[in-house]
Amino acid sequence: MSQEIAVVGSPEFTTGFRLAGVRRFENVPDDEKDDRLDEAATAALEDEGVGIVVMHDDDLEHLSRNVRQEVETSVEPVVVTIGSGTGGGGLREQIKRAIGIDLMDEDEQE
Repeated sequence: MSQEIAVVGSPEFTTGFRLAGVRRFENVPDDEKDDRLDEAATAALEDEGVGIVVMHDDDLEHLSRNVRQEVETSVEPVVVTIGSGTGGGGLREQIKRAIGIDLMDEDEQE
């Protein structure tokens, strides 16, 4: 079974992904994030047809403690955060969590 990418966030954030062909998205306007982002993130995490959930790094601050912990520890679907706070180390940890090994570990490659 093929799984899809889902994007959760403001309409401005999801639009680029929609133009790139992502069909599953949860639009939550900035002024409603404190009230609706938990529900949107949970819906994406519970969708069996979704393999990757993309969120903006800054949106994690709007999640409740329980949902944020779910997002940060989810393996299937894997949650990838992008944006201002995500550096190379953050992406490295997300890849490691998703596949179980550190592809960038130089000691293992030698």
